[in-house]
Amino acid sequence: MLGRVGRARQAPARRRPRRIGHPAGVPHRVAALAFDGLAPFELGIVVEVFGLERPELDVDPYELVVCARRPGVLAVVGGVALHVEHGLEALATADTVVVPAWPRLEERVPAEVVAAVRAAHDRGARVVSICSGVFVLAAAGLLDGRRAATHWRHAAALRRRHPRVEVDERVLYVDHGRVLTSAGSAAGIDLCLHLVRRDHGTAVANQVARRLVVPPHRDGDQSQFIERPVPAPGDDRLGRALAWAREHLTEATVAGLARRAYMSPRTLARHVRGATGLSPQAWLHRERMRAALELLEGSDAPLERVAWAVGFASAASLRKAFARELGVSPSAYRRAFSGGGATAVSSSGRPATLVGASS
Repeated sequence: MLGRVGRARQAPARRRPRRIGHPAGVPHRVAALAFDGLAPFELGIVVEVFGLERPELDVDPYELVVCARRPGVLAVVGGVALHVEHGLEALATADTVVVPAWPRLEERVPAEVVAAVRAAHDRGARVVSICSGVFVLAAAGLLDGRRAATHWRHAAALRRRHPRVEVDERVLYVDHGRVLTSAGSAAGIDLCLHLVRRDHGTAVANQVARRLVVPPHRDGDQSQFIERPVPAPGDDRLGRALAWAREHLTEATVAGLARRAYMSPRTLARHVRGATGLSPQAWLHRERMRAALELLEGSDAPLERVAWAVGFASAASLRKAFARELGVSPSAYRRAFSGGGATAVSSSGRPATLVGASS
């Protein structure tokens, strides 16, 4: 089971979320911080990903608890009442704290909320925001001098209120290891799946995405603004070309994609960027990395064979890509996510912002 709401349990002897120092047999505890007046969608994302029972997955669960500044009934957008049993004390025992939204941007975040979030982070918890929840993390000082994502509509207000934060309204999410921020709504799904991927690996995250009927991964640096997410009706040349490339990564090239799509390289670049937010070369690299992750998790093939199978020139090229984008070697990633020891993915640079996305 991947998610369990509000109850402690005896965990089976299965793979634990990849958290340094997390005790064996103890569920990874996620606390979602709710506020009066919030829109329920972002909170629903957290509940869906971390609170839903998933007996089909052979991994230890998350244990989800929803808390508020004060326990009781919260009035939620749409005339819905949300009964919350737990107060801020829930943050004191959480491994991951998620702030789905802060509904009153014109108001200061209450001091006791700021103190509780900061204390959770100082204790070692991972702290995550979705959409306007970034205002809570910024008020706690967790984003000073750091790049942070938020919904493009809130970017100007965040800059005014917190000038020490490097606001990036272009991207879907930003991962600093123990502090993560995302843009609005759907980007919250991307970020939560990214957390599952960090904790359990690509295969489990893909299964959760399949259950949600969403793409298995969109890279954090992908733009919030996608001009044309699918090919125009009646013209699926691009879709067929990209599908072919995914099945033939060893031979796929940008020039070959252009020929298969019956487009000039310049036209191909415009269409691929409109559909995926990436250049054709970046898209091919992303697909190769995603395929490499799956092979490392699901096979014991030698690294040279893995590199060749997904279109890298050599094992050395694959190692360089892993070091640059994940901060670990392919061998360390395999040990972490193929059922071996709990080797942590590095949180330096652009930590674990995996480049395997789906268009």
